[in-house]
Amino acid sequence: MSSELSELYHRKRRTAEEAVGMIRSGQRVFIGSACGEPIHLVNSLVKQARRFSDLEIIRLISSDRSPLSLIATESHEHNLNVRMIYQGSATSSWLAANKRYIAPMNLFAVPRMFKERHLPLHVAMIHVSPPDQFGWMSLGVSVDVTMAAAQSADLVIAQVNPRMPRILGQSFVHINDVDVFVEHEEEVLSIGHIPEFESAQTIGCLVGNLVDDGSTIQMGLGNTPQGIMMALSEKNDLGVHSQFMINCMMDLVKNGVITNRYKGFNNGKLVASSAVGTKELYRFLHDNPAVEFYPSDYTNDPNIISKHKKMVAVNLAMGIDLTGQVAAEVMPQNHYSGVTGLLDFVRGASQSPGGKSIILIPSTRNKGKDSRIVAELDSGSVVVPRSDVSYVVSEFGAVNLFGKNLQERAMAMISLAHPDFRDELLQEAKDMGLMGQKRTLNDFVNGIYPARMEENREYDGEQVAFRAAKPVDDRRIQEHFYNMTPEDVQSRFFHEKTCFFRDDMEGMFQIDYVKDMTVVAVTGEFGFGKVIGMGVYLLEPSRNIAEIAFSVSKEWQGRGIASVIIGKLIEAARENGIAGVVAYTSMTNKGMINLFKKLPYRITTSVEEDMLVLMARFDEPV
Repeated sequence: MSSELSELYHRKRRTAEEAVGMIRSGQRVFIGSACGEPIHLVNSLVKQARRFSDLEIIRLISSDRSPLSLIATESHEHNLNVRMIYQGSATSSWLAANKRYIAPMNLFAVPRMFKERHLPLHVAMIHVSPPDQFGWMSLGVSVDVTMAAAQSADLVIAQVNPRMPRILGQSFVHINDVDVFVEHEEEVLSIGHIPEFESAQTIGCLVGNLVDDGSTIQMGLGNTPQGIMMALSEKNDLGVHSQFMINCMMDLVKNGVITNRYKGFNNGKLVASSAVGTKELYRFLHDNPAVEFYPSDYTNDPNIISKHKKMVAVNLAMGIDLTGQVAAEVMPQNHYSGVTGLLDFVRGASQSPGGKSIILIPSTRNKGKDSRIVAELDSGSVVVPRSDVSYVVSEFGAVNLFGKNLQERAMAMISLAHPDFRDELLQEAKDMGLMGQKRTLNDFVNGIYPARMEENREYDGEQVAFRAAKPVDDRRIQEHFYNMTPEDVQSRFFHEKTCFFRDDMEGMFQIDYVKDMTVVAVTGEFGFGKVIGMGVYLLEPSRNIAEIAFSVSKEWQGRGIASVIIGKLIEAARENGIAGVVAYTSMTNKGMINLFKKLPYRITTSVEEDMLVLMARFDEPV
């Protein structure tokens, strides 16, 4: 620095005790958030807590084990209390006991509250890197609302720490704008690798199927990052615009998956507001020209978020009810997350061209004793309204609730629940009037959706998704048959048929995925697609042979759709211990005959009452 700046800096240096001594009773003090919390200053404040009266601490929610959380109890209420800015449910024991101190806000709105002094800040205690030659210091891993606090507070106290990474972007404060410097070297708060849910890998795989190459992703803190990272590892040219930078994003950058080339906004830059992760992550961020951190009123602005092409917001829920209302809360593993920007990103991603908001929900908690999918959430737990929820993923599948009526939503959410709770949820849905009394789930109650079967293929530039059928496919399957030609209907059902009532079709979409299976081929947007082909097998227990049948829309015939479907049916049948497949068809059905001829098994043929019987046993390969 120049001699003038250096002299100014040294004049403002104080010890932590001296700096805290400048705070007066009755004032409002902001504490730097998440992993950017200035621990040395906080410890000094806690030591002097008894000399204050009515000191109000403003912070984003943090660990219940931090010194401030521990001292801000009933016995010290007259000394200081903590106003926690938090947008989430408050069901954990610590949050529930202190919920009267929670100020629910979207993170995007917090900086404005500080800048316009709706909540005037008398003191801001921040954590910065050492100043560069021009006198600029980086807020490092926590820009979020800390920048607005530093710009708004009457007294700014900065802990200067050489271990705080210098992160580029709009993360800098100048020594002219800081009143007091406290130099203290210590480790920046970090967290290790978060333990995964048992279902993380399956959920990650399903999420991966929803993310296109060239998408821009936001990933909330939660217990599925490694599972999602594995699923995204084969993608190309992803970008990042997120509240948090986390370890798995760093790994995807190193592997060449995240390039930020096609974001459509801030191309070439990984943009975030704060970092929560390991020391390795912080080393990666230090002076990295490909990374820029911005304040929360930029990163979490739904209008900014929506400018990115194919913006995909991925966030973890703690509970969802049958209508789609979402509960989210801070967890022990991510207690440095602070307030979530969940709703900001849900709404921003939904407005993005080709964007998606994806809510993850592991189906159970308490080691499988309780369902996270419930009939109805308490109003105090709702963070995301049902009208904002679209894509929802559990280990039992993925659904799109957008545009669905309450009955369709209830059936979709039941399909994502653990089989142990489906019967109970179905009855509760009927009792609440969300579903007709005649609705049943039959064998699907115990079925476990085979996520591994999902596959996307391209035909002349059009994507076709192949997967097992779900209860939410009922209307699509009906429409598939209504759109078939009379000749194809005759070939499929062996008689003229003009009505395809839901009750008649039930066995095709309410299946257990073992003794009965339906594979569909779907085009169009997820949740609104059109079934252009389907195949069904139904087990004949006495012979342990599965009868199969197919139908493909006229415009898609002759393009190999049925070949993919029969391959998936046979793969599922073999995995489920079935001995072979049989088809009953007309003598003139060349399509079915050719399908069987292509199978790698010996085919036997016979005739029964003018029907051609084609049989393939899996223990008789050719």
